[in-house]
Amino acid sequence: MTAREHVASDRAAELSATLDGLLRERESLLATLDRVVALQGTARLIRESVGVHSGFVGELDKPGEAVIRWMSGNRTDALQNLVVPVGQGIGGRVLALGKPVRVNDYVSSPTITHQFDAQVRGEGIGAMLAVPIFSRVGDRTETVAIAYAAMREAAEFGDDAVRTLELVAQQAGTALELAKIAESKRENAVSAERRRMQSALHDSVGALLFSIGVQVRNLHEDIQDNPVLSSRLRRLEGDVSAASSALRESLLALSESSPERALPVELAEHCRSFEARCGVPARFVQLAPVPPLDAERTALLISAVREGLLNVEKHARALSVVVSLLPSDGGVQVVVADDGTGTGEPAEAPGTGMGLRGLAERAARLGGRVSVVRDEDDGCTLRAWVGRPA
Repeated sequence: MTAREHVASDRAAELSATLDGLLRERESLLATLDRVVALQGTARLIRESVGVHSGFVGELDKPGEAVIRWMSGNRTDALQNLVVPVGQGIGGRVLALGKPVRVNDYVSSPTITHQFDAQVRGEGIGAMLAVPIFSRVGDRTETVAIAYAAMREAAEFGDDAVRTLELVAQQAGTALELAKIAESKRENAVSAERRRMQSALHDSVGALLFSIGVQVRNLHEDIQDNPVLSSRLRRLEGDVSAASSALRESLLALSESSPERALPVELAEHCRSFEARCGVPARFVQLAPVPPLDAERTALLISAVREGLLNVEKHARALSVVVSLLPSDGGVQVVVADDGTGTGEPAEAPGTGMGLRGLAERAARLGGRVSVVRDEDDGCTLRAWVGRPA
């Protein structure tokens, strides 16, 4: 190898290390601003840090009950959306004890209950380690999620593995706390604390994003002859742009705003979280300014969009979703339209699911309406309308 080739090789290694650092910063920023991204990233980080075949995270939906939603390295969906009550299996034992639990071979372990042996066998898991993820709730610390590490054969997790997983769990707990701040309730926008959080996010995260952007631009000229690094740089640029958008939405949510302004922010956030969770593009469009609504009607429209996106996730097999907000018939309407091929609902009738039936009943009490229509060219459209308060 010539001296010139040595220099070029060393420069490529240096640039690659720089990009690695920027990508780590990007992951940290996204986790700070979005709870879903934080938990998805935690599942991946478990695999990388502990050196296991799979990592997954169960989040507490209510006290004493976790649901496994975020997974990395899984081969099947056997554990997806598995409900884990306190005391059951390795995760339930973690909830009961508030400390790490490890087993060398899950299905033969005498230290745990075995309600989930079928799911564990289905995923092909042997050894498993689980630790609690703590976060501050009010003035106390509580378990808010469970971090799992698993091997596909019988094995022994040592103390180093436990400490590593606990460190990952600690980082996840911090990310969840920060994400909770960024997603604070919109109705508290006028408080001094929200203004302080807005300023802190702008000064810290905003400045860091700007710094990353400058470094990315400076790297452009240096890697024109390196297609591998160029590809990674393009990916980084896209991720920085996504992080900047997330920051703008968070700052807008924390700023002083009227209820009619807070509604589109909330709907856009649900679209963003849906896309991060499912990988299906979800676009929010406000077609025109909408009149102000009271809290009950605003909550109904937000619930309708949430339910519509949930149905798309469960049933539609969609390639894209569009959520629209617009004034209509003297009131406000939201529309959730997908291009899926899943089973649709009867035309011009509320859905038969419990969630949609409940929405239709709430809307009727407010003088509004909810409908779900199967489109002629595939896809399904949910509409929810409420009039202005008297």
